[in-house]
Amino acid sequence: MIIHLKNNILLEKAKEIANSLKAKIITENNKIILITPSSLKQITNELKQNIDDYFVMENDIQLASRNYKKETRKVKINNLEIGGNSNNTLMITGPCSIESRDQIKQCANLLKELNLTTLRAGCYKPRTSPYSFQGLGLDGLKMLSDIKKEYGFNIISEVKDTSHVKDVIKHTDIIQIGAKAMYDHSVLRETGKQKKPVLLKRGFGSTLQEFVQAAEFILSEGNPNVILCERGIRTFETKTRFTLDLCGVAFLKEYTNLPIILDTSHAMGYSYGVPDLTRACVAMGIDGLLIESHPDPKEAKSDASQQLNFDEFKEMHKSLIPICNSVNKNLI
Repeated sequence: MIIHLKNNILLEKAKEIANSLKAKIITENNKIILITPSSLKQITNELKQNIDDYFVMENDIQLASRNYKKETRKVKINNLEIGGNSNNTLMITGPCSIESRDQIKQCANLLKELNLTTLRAGCYKPRTSPYSFQGLGLDGLKMLSDIKKEYGFNIISEVKDTSHVKDVIKHTDIIQIGAKAMYDHSVLRETGKQKKPVLLKRGFGSTLQEFVQAAEFILSEGNPNVILCERGIRTFETKTRFTLDLCGVAFLKEYTNLPIILDTSHAMGYSYGVPDLTRACVAMGIDGLLIESHPDPKEAKSDASQQLNFDEFKEMHKSLIPICNSVNKNLI
């Protein structure tokens, strides 16, 4: 249940009520909000005198549910906006990993040429093998900060664990929580305690319920700026890296109020399939895309097979514009 307390209820009284209900407490638009387990279906007459409004929920998808907020949440990324009434589809691109200053500079020039706004690159890499490239860490974040200062791009990079959450928050505009960290409650809670946008990727073995409940951890800490990212789930199929769950995206659009971004690079795992998958995603009217691009993919230190070279990316980008127009979206 989600409970909106009356405006005259002081914080100490609100905490007392929250403790009695075993509820989380957040403030949004100067309103004190309590979130109880969804098993609570009724409230006492005594409690009603303190309540402005309340919402009985079917399950623990609560703050993210359209039964609570019907419209898609608006998420501001500096001077950009997705969700809400924006009709924007945000194109996020860049390499899987930042590898050098020269490499990321070339990527920045691609974004500048196409008038794009948001650069991605991993600095802390949660690799499957301990012997693979693990990222440049803080040095990589500092390079991304330099690029931001020079070009004015929004920057997104991934949090691997709590040891560097504060560094990623400091140097980026969007904090990415990857598929392998989706269940890390300490990361979810820490990113929920600040207000920067958080892009949460679905774990490749996670149900939609588990995925959105991970988002609830961030929302229930008080950060409303959460973006969901579908990036493919593990199925019986072995010819692609993962299976992009567009059926799941249809569910998320219908039942959740969070903006949705799709990562076709990780889903397909092979660059030849990324453009077609991306075109299909845009036709669904989603809020954003995350596509990996690299100056020379065959030399990439991570995920070489799935990254588009610049010519491939530009050709795909050109093909997306009329599809965006057909679903009343602006590619930014």
